[in-house]
Amino acid sequence: MELRHFRYFVAVAETCHFGRAAERLHMAQPALSQAIRQLEAELEAPLFTRTTRQVSLTPAGEFLLEEARRILHSVDLSATGVRRVADGRRGLARVGFTGTASFSQLPFIARTLQQELPEAALEVNADLLTPQLCEGLREGNLDLAVLRPPVTGDGIAVRTIEAEPLVLALPADHRLAAEPVISMSDLRTESFVLYAAKDSAVNEAVLRSCHDAGFSPRREHLAPGTAVLLALVAAGLGLALVPGSARALPLAGVVFREVGDAGTVELALAWREQPTPLVRSILTVLQEAGLFTDHQGSHDHLPEPVLEGNR
Repeated sequence: MELRHFRYFVAVAETCHFGRAAERLHMAQPALSQAIRQLEAELEAPLFTRTTRQVSLTPAGEFLLEEARRILHSVDLSATGVRRVADGRRGLARVGFTGTASFSQLPFIARTLQQELPEAALEVNADLLTPQLCEGLREGNLDLAVLRPPVTGDGIAVRTIEAEPLVLALPADHRLAAEPVISMSDLRTESFVLYAAKDSAVNEAVLRSCHDAGFSPRREHLAPGTAVLLALVAAGLGLALVPGSARALPLAGVVFREVGDAGTVELALAWREQPTPLVRSILTVLQEAGLFTDHQGSHDHLPEPVLEGNR
């Protein structure tokens, strides 16, 4: 039994006329009649009652009509789904975020994809370090990652999202909390809370800012993540320079202040150099939505999209 037999049968059942069904199917009537007889022989049941004036369904035919319509509809849906996946319009996108990047970028990315690629499901993996995100991309456990360059390892493409300013997190009762203007030189004698990760891009940006101001930060405590880091600041155990997106984590006893000459830390979107059709479509959609900064280097070239109309 083949799908074409179901299509032939449904055409005859819906028209109750072999001639009109043959025209609808663009085939010769004798060939259609023979195909229906073959189907009846295979099922060992008459599907139509035939007279010189009328063709009507038998009870077995009425049952098969309902089943054939269901099967053909399911096949058509499957074919459409396959085409949507191949076109990069449908599938699961696994996206990882580093630190506070989920606060600043996740809402925009999720909303954009929901609007432009509604058949793309999003799986979010948050609060991961950049080396973990790079490993996830290389091993195929992640499709995209919002991370802080530089990336580790080969085979990963990167596009800059923004240069995020460093802001000062300090206890609410600290003497600098009331100052209208704060500079890096004001932090020369302060104790710092830094991230514990060995390859922290934020730590590197903090160290550069301190060195540019002529001093090395006194490391008082190390924290595994931003939440713990801010808790240590709230406890009065030190100050911290953190990405501006950390302000989305309000904590009693902590205030944030801008530092005029503090540096920045880059945030970027990364993906495997040989992306799937869905990832290519996502990159195109995010670029059109304005996610990326205007100035890009040669390493930031987007892969050719496969969105409908671009194939």
